[in-house]
Amino acid sequence: MKTIQRLAVAAAVLLAAFAAQPTLAATAPTLKAHNVVLVHGAYADGSSWSEVIPILQRAGLHVTSVQNPLTSFADDVAATKRVLALQDGPTVLVGHSYAGMVISETGVDPKVSALVYVAARAPDAGEDYTALAAKFPTPPASKGLVHSGGFAQLNEDAFVHDFAGDLKPAKARALYAVQGRISDTLFASRTTQAAWKTKPSWYAISKNDRTTSPELERFLAKRMNATTVELNSSHVSLISHPREIANMILAAAGYPVKK
Repeated sequence: MKTIQRLAVAAAVLLAAFAAQPTLAATAPTLKAHNVVLVHGAYADGSSWSEVIPILQRAGLHVTSVQNPLTSFADDVAATKRVLALQDGPTVLVGHSYAGMVISETGVDPKVSALVYVAARAPDAGEDYTALAAKFPTPPASKGLVHSGGFAQLNEDAFVHDFAGDLKPAKARALYAVQGRISDTLFASRTTQAAWKTKPSWYAISKNDRTTSPELERFLAKRMNATTVELNSSHVSLISHPREIANMILAAAGYPVKK
């Protein structure tokens, strides 16, 4: 009897230990994907994925980075749909920042096998994301928005110190020079779909984010029941922590995660 009791206790301890260990494999992708489509956010362009792309390509994945016009939510959704139409099978759809809205809208495509959110918006269908975000601390980057001619961009100080604060200043300033200017109406848009409700999802939280509240990111990740990692990163973890972001994408694609 004592032996059985000891075995039961040992089994319970092992189960508790495994449950306490977060893992990128916690959410199993429904299909192994050969394709990855990367969608950039506001104040950026497709080259913001340049540190992640070679890692995924070396792993044997076919990778495409969307170039969002940022002129309207509908235009960005259309740009992503055009790229998804070119994929030849199961595809992991990845969105950074604002692009979380785009992948939530387009991720219902049957080709999309999994979703990866990187410090990203993830509204429910029809949800007022601005009202939701207002319930959380306001990050300082928003004070650096400069509006002109119906479009907006971050000023240099906000971009370098708040948007890309963990990059070397020279690198941050180079990204500032190519940032995408966004339509003044872009953030007022609402999604009609919430693909994360039906697709396996991953979420990378930026613990030092000064563009999106980390508390908001945690709320979104928990709400979608995503496999989650937290990184000591600014908003641009895809540039400052490319290996960790690539590992999430590899896990979502059903590939071995490399260190």
